[in-house]
Amino acid sequence: MIVLFLAVAFGAAWLAALPLWLGGGLADPLFGPLVGLMMFTPSLGVLAVWLARRTPFRAWAKETGLTFGERPGRTVGLLLATWAAVPLVVYGTLALTAALGLVSLDLDRLSLFSAASGAPGDPHTALIVQLVVTTLVAPIVNIIPMVGEEWGWRGWLLPKLVESHGVFGGLVLSGVIWGLWHAPATGLGYNYPAVGPWAALLFVGFCVPAGMLFGWLRLRTGSIWPAVIGHAALNPAASLALMLGDAAAPPNALFAGITGLVGWAVLAVLAALVFRRWPVRQAQPVG
Repeated sequence: MIVLFLAVAFGAAWLAALPLWLGGGLADPLFGPLVGLMMFTPSLGVLAVWLARRTPFRAWAKETGLTFGERPGRTVGLLLATWAAVPLVVYGTLALTAALGLVSLDLDRLSLFSAASGAPGDPHTALIVQLVVTTLVAPIVNIIPMVGEEWGWRGWLLPKLVESHGVFGGLVLSGVIWGLWHAPATGLGYNYPAVGPWAALLFVGFCVPAGMLFGWLRLRTGSIWPAVIGHAALNPAASLALMLGDAAAPPNALFAGITGLVGWAVLAVLAALVFRRWPVRQAQPVG
């Protein structure tokens, strides 16, 4: 069944992105919509497996983490904690990158943010508005496409890999698969435009530690929803954080931001601390 899931998830992702490879790549006006469409392909893989197994959908929903698990209170608590923690980790990583001299920030003039947003008036006011939107509003808006990914990667695939490879092996392997699945976009240079197609491999370096944290949430709760909100909060915060750089010396995405090398290290340390403090020895019972 894993082969069926991966064939559908990867095949549909490449099919969705094919116009970008035949057209304008990152500059194609359809890039955003088509990458958004890609996000639903892991769920197509889950549905394909469901149709093949013919499991009653209520039981399937429990098995794949669509419920709030055996302890809904803990699930909701972790969901809210994740929602609050993700922006702190993103902006804290940016501050660490700046302290290491790997990125130049322009918090006085907000030159890069002003150039990117084109908003008239005081850029600091516009930034505050954007911070509120990306922290409180965007994660809610992003829930549906993030379910498209998380139902596949953490909901169905991760528990299967944990069964066959153990917790650590399953988490690492699922992170590698998740990272390679992005290749229709990252192969065009997305996230690391300066390195071109090598971005497809570099992004795996981010997905493994990030996937371990999202995976811990899934295994700890038996639910995908904390991982969904974490993923939904991560994307807008990560994009806005890079806009705090200096337009005269734009951030090098290979080092700066949560998806850069410093971000990989931060996420790896956080994952080690979380698993040491609250170990998950096996997949939690679904339901």
